[in-house]
Amino acid sequence: MWLKKKKINILEKSIENLSNILQQGNYIEWAYLIGSKKEIIKRNLLAGISRGVGIGIGVTIITALLVILLQKIVTLNIPVIGEYIADIVEIVERSR
Repeated sequence: MWLKKKKINILEKSIENLSNILQQGNYIEWAYLIGSKKEIIKRNLLAGISRGVGIGIGVTIITALLVILLQKIVTLNIPVIGEYIADIVEIVERSR
């Protein structure tokens, strides 16, 4: 009984060591890449769509904040800068 537990402990430690070695060497990723081509295509397609949507949302938010900031600057009536920013805001609003 004691010998069996000792063997199980040795086996568990060996499995943990093997798992650590595989994770450190990225062998799991390599095995995945060698595997199914459909999975690779599906994974990359999903990643590309996610990146595209994220970039689109991010650019929209930043542009909206920039337009709001420019409108606030125009209301301060700074002589030289205000005219240029008013022109920029007007162009942006016309293009909507």
